[in-house]
Amino acid sequence: MQPLATLVSSAPLQQAVEQTAWANPLIAVAAFLLMLGILVVVHELGHFLTAVWMGVKVEEFGIGFPPRALVLFERNGVKYSLNWLPLGGFVRFANANGSADALYGAGGSLAAAPPWRKIAVMVAGPLMNLLLAMLIFAVIFATVGVPTPTGRQLLNQVYADTPAARAGLLSGDLLVSLDGQQAESSEVIAEVAQANAGRSISAVVLREGQELTITLTPGPWTAPDGTNIPVGFGFSYAPQVEQVRFGVVASLWQGVTYSIDLTGRMLTALAGLPASLLGLFTPAPSSGGEPIGPIGIARATGEVIQQPGGFVAFWNLTAILSLNLFLLNLLPIPALDGSHIVFALVEWLRGGKKVPPEKEAFVHAIGFMALMGLMLVITVNDVINAFRGIPVLGGS
Repeated sequence: MQPLATLVSSAPLQQAVEQTAWANPLIAVAAFLLMLGILVVVHELGHFLTAVWMGVKVEEFGIGFPPRALVLFERNGVKYSLNWLPLGGFVRFANANGSADALYGAGGSLAAAPPWRKIAVMVAGPLMNLLLAMLIFAVIFATVGVPTPTGRQLLNQVYADTPAARAGLLSGDLLVSLDGQQAESSEVIAEVAQANAGRSISAVVLREGQELTITLTPGPWTAPDGTNIPVGFGFSYAPQVEQVRFGVVASLWQGVTYSIDLTGRMLTALAGLPASLLGLFTPAPSSGGEPIGPIGIARATGEVIQQPGGFVAFWNLTAILSLNLFLLNLLPIPALDGSHIVFALVEWLRGGKKVPPEKEAFVHAIGFMALMGLMLVITVNDVINAFRGIPVLGGS
C-alpha cells in the first residue's frame, strides 16, 4: 500500500530543485497526475511482480484508493482498476480462505505465505521506487550531464566596506585560487583567511574570461545582519559546476551513487520531521521545511515544470519523490510497508507463529486512519500556503 507522500518534507526538495515562479494550476495538476501515475504504478508493480513470481495469488491491481471507479480490464484472474481517491494505490492479494484484502487490509493479505516471502513482496514496492530514481538520474546524467564542481567559486555578492570590496573583487568573479591554493572548498577559503589575518595575499580570479591577480588582506568585517566577522574577506560564494556528460555505464554508476547520497540527506531531513509536524500547529515554522501532501507536491510539480529546463526538472523532482517514497514506506508506520515487514519479522522470530490477524488488522486500520487524518491536516496547510502565495520550494 502506498499513500502518496503523506509525510514528504519540503527540505530535500529545496536542496535539489531550483525555485521558480507561481505555477499555472492546470499545468500543475496535469504534471502532478502524470508523476503520481508513474510513482504509484512502479511501486505497486514491485509488489505485484514479486507476488506473482513467488506464487502468491493476486486478485486486484488498483490505482487510487477505494471506492472503485471502474475496472479497466481483467487478465488471468486479476482486475486492474481505477479508484476514486487519487492518493496512492494497492495490490489486493487472496487470503488463505479465498477472500481478498488489500496489503493494508483486515487480516493481512499474505497470511498463507511464509514470513520471508511476505517480506520479499513488501520490500519490492519501495525497492522499485529506489531503482526508478537511480534510472531517472542515470538518464539525466547521460543526456544532460552530471553537475561537476570545477574547483572554482562563483562570487555571488561582494559586501561593501569589506576586505574584498576594498581590493576590487566584484560580484560575478570566478575565484580560482587564494595565496596559491585552489579555492575548491569553503574549508580552503576559511583556512587561508585565518592563516593570513592582516597580511596581504594574492587572489586569482576570472572576470569576463580574463585572468586577473588581485591583492587583498583578510581582516574583520561586518555582515549585513550585523554580525562581526573577526577574520574574513567579505563575499558570498558558491561552487561553480559544469554539466559533464558520461557514457551509459558511467551514467548508471553516477545515478546509483547520487541516489545513495541524496537518500542519506533525506534521512537527515527525516530526523527533523517530528519538529516539522509540530510546526504545523505553531506560529513559528520549522527550519527543516514543512511536510507537504498531494496539493503541495502538485504545486511543487507545477513550479518546476514551468521553469527553464522544466522537462528535466520534472524528472528530477520525480526521482526525488521516488526516493522519499522508498524511505517513508520502509518506516515501521502502521499501514505502510514497513509495518507489514515488522509483523512478518515477528512471525519469523516466533518460529512461524503469527500475530493474531485481528490484532494486526486493528493496528493497520488505526495507522491508516491516522495517516489520513495527518494528510488532511497537511492538506489544509498546503491550501493555506497556496492562498498566501507561498512557493513550496522556498524563495520569494
